[in-house]
Amino acid sequence: MTIDSRKHPARRLSARLSLSLAALLGAGLAGLPAVHAAEPGTGIPAAVATAGVPDFSQITRRYGPTVVNISISGMRQVSVGPDTADMPGGDNEADPMQQFLRRFQQQFGGAGASMQVPVRGLGSGFIVSEDGLILTNAHVIANASDVVVKLTDRREFHARVIGSDTKTDIAVLKIDAQRLPTVSIGDPAELQVGQWVLAIGAPYGFENSVSAGVVSAKGRSLPDGSGVPFIQTDAAVNPGNSGGPLFNARGEVVGINSQIYSRTGGFQGLSFAIPIDLALKIQRQIVATGHASHGLLGVSVQEMNQALAEAFRLPTPTGAILLDVQPGSPGAKAGLLPGDVIVGVDGKPIASAGDVQTLVTMAQPGQRLLFDVWRDGQAGHLTVTLGEAGKTASPQPAPSPEAHTLRQFGLQLRPLQPVERLAIGSAVGLLVESTSGPSQAAGMQTGDVVLSINGKPVATVDQARAVVKNAGNTVALLVQRGGERLFVPLSPKAPPR
Repeated sequence: MTIDSRKHPARRLSARLSLSLAALLGAGLAGLPAVHAAEPGTGIPAAVATAGVPDFSQITRRYGPTVVNISISGMRQVSVGPDTADMPGGDNEADPMQQFLRRFQQQFGGAGASMQVPVRGLGSGFIVSEDGLILTNAHVIANASDVVVKLTDRREFHARVIGSDTKTDIAVLKIDAQRLPTVSIGDPAELQVGQWVLAIGAPYGFENSVSAGVVSAKGRSLPDGSGVPFIQTDAAVNPGNSGGPLFNARGEVVGINSQIYSRTGGFQGLSFAIPIDLALKIQRQIVATGHASHGLLGVSVQEMNQALAEAFRLPTPTGAILLDVQPGSPGAKAGLLPGDVIVGVDGKPIASAGDVQTLVTMAQPGQRLLFDVWRDGQAGHLTVTLGEAGKTASPQPAPSPEAHTLRQFGLQLRPLQPVERLAIGSAVGLLVESTSGPSQAAGMQTGDVVLSINGKPVATVDQARAVVKNAGNTVALLVQRGGERLFVPLSPKAPPR
C-alpha cells in the first residue's frame, strides 16, 4: 500500500529528503569524553559509542569532498481533472501551477487543463569511482533533461544519467572527470541499532551540511511497496538531502538517505536510508544493462497478529498471510493460495509481511525460491520460479459463473478483494453475491462474508467445495454481517424461517 501525500497531507512519507544540523548532545552527555581507536589505512578513528559521542570532524574532512550537490531542470506535464480539482491539501495546494489550472477549469469549465511546466530540483549524491560514477536517488533526477553536478571545489559538470530504478529509488550518474575522491563502503549488516551515524548533503540547498544521530531501527518496511529494508535513523534529514550518503562512525557509507516520515514536510525525527549493499547491487545492474531487474511473485500479503495466528492454529504470530494470488502469476503457477501463511523463504524465517516483499524484490527474475507454507494447520513446501517485475502475465480467461456457485446450497460466492479483506480485518473469506433455495431459507444475505465452514477458513470457492464434500448433510458457516459474526447452519433442505 502506498501513502499518497496528496490525499494524506497530515501523514506523509516524503521522498525528498535532506539533512539539517541536529542537536547531538543532551545535558547529561556533554561531559563524557570521546574514546577512539585508530582505523587501519584511513587515519580516521573508530568511535567507541559506549564511551562517548564520536568526533565526526575527521570523517567530514576526509569524505566531505566525495559528496556532491545535484541540480536538475526539465519539464513535466501538469493537469487538473474533475477528480483532482477539488482535492484538498497536498501537492495541489502547494503547487502554484496546479492552483492556476484549477482556477482555469473553474472559470472556463471543461474536462480539465494540462500543460508542460518547467521543473527544477536539488538533491545530493556521492562519488563511488575515481572516473566519475555517482550514486543518488531516482526521484532526484526524475523528469530531468539536464543534470548538473557540483563538487566541493566548486567545479561543475553536466552529468549523464546511466540509468535509474524507481522501485528501489536508485540512480547512477556519470561525469567526465578523473582522479576524484571516493567514499569507503561499509557493511550494513554490521550496523547495530543505537550506533552513531552521520549524514552529509544539501538540505534546502545549503551545501555540505552535516547532521548526526543514531540508528533507530533496521530492516524497516514502508508502505510504498518497494520491498527495501530501510535503515531508520534520527539523523536530521530534510528536502535536498535525497541521495546523500549515510556514514557509520568509521567513516564508511552504509546507506543512501531516501525518505522521511513527516506531518509537515520537514524532518520530525524519522529518516530512512537505502542499505548500501542493495544500492551497489542495483548500480552494477544499471551499469551493465542500463536498467535493474526485480523478481515477481504476484501476491499481496497481510501482517500476522495474535488473533489471526490463533485462527490459523499457528504457534506464534509470525509470517505473512496471502491475501490474493494473481491468476497466471509465478505464485499461482507454484500452487500458492489465498489464506496460505508464508513462514519461511529459502530457510530464512519470515517475521512480517515486509520480509516477503524484500526477499522477492531483491531476487532476480528466474530465480527459484523455496517457500515454507502453513496451510490448513499443517506445514508444507513449495518451490516458486520468480517472474520479472514490470512484465504482466498472460491474461487468463474469466471464470464462468458456475465456478463461483455452491449449487446444493444456492450460494453464489466470490473471493474477497484485498481492500475488502483489509476492511473486515480477515485474511480469508468469500463474499455472498446472491442466495436462493436453502441458503435464502436459512437467512443468508447478499453481502454476507463466509469466513469458515465447519471451523475451516475458506478463501476460494474450491476450498469451500472441498470442505462441504467431506462434511455431513448440515454445515456450519461462520458469517460476518456488518460488524457482527454469527454461525448459520445450512443444509440442502433447510426449513423455511
